[in-house]
Amino acid sequence: VQLVESGGGSVQAGGSLRLSCEASGFTVSSYCMGWFRQAPGKEREAVAVIARNGWTNYEDSVEGRFTLSQDKVQKALYLQMNNLKPEDTAMYYCAAGVGGTCSLRARFGVWGQGTQVTVSS
Repeated sequence: VQLVESGGGSVQAGGSLRLSCEASGFTVSSYCMGWFRQAPGKEREAVAVIARNGWTNYEDSVEGRFTLSQDKVQKALYLQMNNLKPEDTAMYYCAAGVGGTCSLRARFGVWGQGTQVTVSS
């Protein structure tokens, strides 16, 4: 079971990036899946989650700018990030939930290695 993120990079404020999370050993649609981020000196925070039924939820600061989706064969998770702001700068991780209700505060037990997003003003 493995998750591998990609797609990070450096952009100017107002730009866009699309993060990908490739899963091996399981199907992402069978789990609550989430995107998280951690900025230097700050705690990791949940950015967006998608439940098995496709329901999504977003952290307030990214609502309307970020969109979480899955591909048709359900082996990958994506995070489209538009209108990026300097405060979005962080290492971004995807993760699979380990049970219970799918939410921004759910338990996640399988993590990728992360991909860095840097937004300059």
